[in-house]
Amino acid sequence: MAAFVATGAEIPLKRRLRRAERARQLKALGLVVPLLVFLLFTFLVPLGGMLWRSVDDWEVGKTLPQTVAALKTWDGKDLPGETAYAALASDIRRATADRTLAVAAKRLNYVVNGYRTLLTKTGRALKEQPAAGEAKAALTGIDPAWGERATWSAIKGAGGPVTDYYLLAALDLQRNLDGSIVSAPEEQSIYQGIFLRTFGIGLGVTLTCLLLGFPVAYLLASLPPKQSNLLMIFVLLPFWTSLLVRTCAWIVLLQDQGLINDGLRWLGILDHPVRLIFNRTGVFIAMTHVLLPFMILPLYSVMKAISPAYMRAAASLGAPPAVAFVRIYLPQTLPGIGAGGLLVFILAIGYYITPALVGGAGDQMISYFIAFYTTETVNWGLASALGAVLLSATLVLAVVYGKLVHGTATTGGVKN
Repeated sequence: MAAFVATGAEIPLKRRLRRAERARQLKALGLVVPLLVFLLFTFLVPLGGMLWRSVDDWEVGKTLPQTVAALKTWDGKDLPGETAYAALASDIRRATADRTLAVAAKRLNYVVNGYRTLLTKTGRALKEQPAAGEAKAALTGIDPAWGERATWSAIKGAGGPVTDYYLLAALDLQRNLDGSIVSAPEEQSIYQGIFLRTFGIGLGVTLTCLLLGFPVAYLLASLPPKQSNLLMIFVLLPFWTSLLVRTCAWIVLLQDQGLINDGLRWLGILDHPVRLIFNRTGVFIAMTHVLLPFMILPLYSVMKAISPAYMRAAASLGAPPAVAFVRIYLPQTLPGIGAGGLLVFILAIGYYITPALVGGAGDQMISYFIAFYTTETVNWGLASALGAVLLSATLVLAVVYGKLVHGTATTGGVKN
């Protein structure tokens, strides 16, 4: 009877605990909801819009709807039939009257150079709809390009509503007349080299920051709190200065008549100024200065948590300082090295202002071309595709970093 009463009294208690826990979770969720909404509208929605623009292809389908519908059954091996020519003539006349032909012309001009001129010329020449069975002769009479398979293949490929054209172009690939994916012509293949340059600069800056930041973080973690806090102010000082101001300061320092060259000549080390700006050297120096704190802070946070007892124990067992450092201390700093390296690398490959100001024409990174296609040519599709490729590379790096850190933790190299 006592056991029955105890069990009966225990059920309401469990319910009360569950209700209290649920209420606590709801309160915590209520506090987080504003941040989630903020992230949704300022990060996820723009990011989703960028990804959608990289595959969105509405211009031709909306401007030449009858032509796109007529080409759905076209196999692309020969020229389309008279129905497609009649539909094209009707669409061009209507788009010319509505003044929307330039929308499709701009999109098709990405695929075939001179397509804008072709459509504009045809729109001006088509005063009336050709008679039945004479549309092909009328269009080829206006311009022989309408008798070429590549002209019609461009319309079919851009018919939408989605396309892989921009993503393929961002990787220097394209579809041929048969629809197969092939490499773009050599004179148009530039983005693979730009991505390699971007990743190369990002990797070089990351390694430089690691070489410079590791000793600094070790010093900060080894000093007493009073001294390390004072030195930490100098590490955080760049965050209080505008990125543009810091970059312009390096222009003053690195130019031929700048402080660095003048100082080296005054010391007799140089007879002539060394070119340190508008080249890869200036990019590395300026970007390393800007990103160095992002390497020091993760390293410092990990090193601060490493107990000095490990090194003392290794020394007491007869291990030389170098051996103890490499085998005991260094493995425990791998999470900091990975976090700092990943953070610096991701920030470096997305840099725009610093390479644009202190780098030369051959030092511009992929962010420069994304900005160019966004603001200069207004080619949102290609700009979004380049951004999507860069985002994919960043996500792959984050996944690899997670795997490495998890593997290190499970093998005993790091214990959290």
